[in-house]
Amino acid sequence: MTTDRTSSPGARSGGTPARTTRTRKLKQLRTWPFAATAVLALTLAACSSSEDGEGDAPAASQLTVSHIHGLGIDPADSRLYVATHEGLFTPGKSGTAERVGDSEDDFMGFTVAGANTFLASGHPAPGADGPGNRGLIESTDSGKTWKTRSLAGKADFHALDYADGTIYGYDSTGGLLRVSKDGTAWEDRARIQALDIAVNPDAPNTILATTAEGVAKSTDAGETFAPGKGPVMAFVSWAKDDALYGIDTSGGLNRGTDGGTTWKKTTMVPGGQPQALTAVSAQGVLAATQDGVYEPQDSGKTFTRRLAVSSGNSH
Repeated sequence: MTTDRTSSPGARSGGTPARTTRTRKLKQLRTWPFAATAVLALTLAACSSSEDGEGDAPAASQLTVSHIHGLGIDPADSRLYVATHEGLFTPGKSGTAERVGDSEDDFMGFTVAGANTFLASGHPAPGADGPGNRGLIESTDSGKTWKTRSLAGKADFHALDYADGTIYGYDSTGGLLRVSKDGTAWEDRARIQALDIAVNPDAPNTILATTAEGVAKSTDAGETFAPGKGPVMAFVSWAKDDALYGIDTSGGLNRGTDGGTTWKKTTMVPGGQPQALTAVSAQGVLAATQDGVYEPQDSGKTFTRRLAVSSGNSH
């Protein structure tokens, strides 16, 4: 696909209806500085090529979404997948955004667990059958089809992570971290008011959670968390080899050291307030903001826009 190179400014029936669950989430997010982005009317568009960052992607796709909730790279083919309020999308061969499968459900928590294997949670699309909270769902064909694994109607995972054969989910219904080895039986861990979680893949007993007070840290696999400490991050993500990244509420991309104790801001991600983050490798990270999914290049001096998103009217 073609890319948009942008200069850096500085160098995530029978139950609660989908509309009601979205309203509940927005009330929760209003405690965060970037809450105004929660109800955006956005149009997924094709990527464009612009070396000076002035070109805008044409609105080649009319698929409308209101929020990006998660990002992931499938190790089977290195393809980017974008979980949104209106389903799962990926850049197509022609560079335009393509829906994956037929689902238009609200994909909230989302993570890639392995080749062709995705885990998610969320709510049914308006008019679709099923409980208001999907619980844990799984796809083994790269998002084309989904099946329920557990907790349908009971859990609403707003954040999911997978490390060392274990699933970690932040269940927003009770502010509870839950852990499962098989996706069916779950252990309840600490209660914490968080927006995102990240598990150290090299040391899974270490888990970070973003809170209104700062990044909270657990060193006992989520049984307890120390109080959050600044800076305040919106999202955090951990890849192997201690590749820890965080994006703050203004879009500043940070690199974490000391297991998340110390943070250093490296650049500003363009496009407005953050919506999702995923660390791909020690040197690779993807961030979703209001107008697209960005990948930093040249140590954050420029960015490649992997998928463009055009702002529309808020609702």
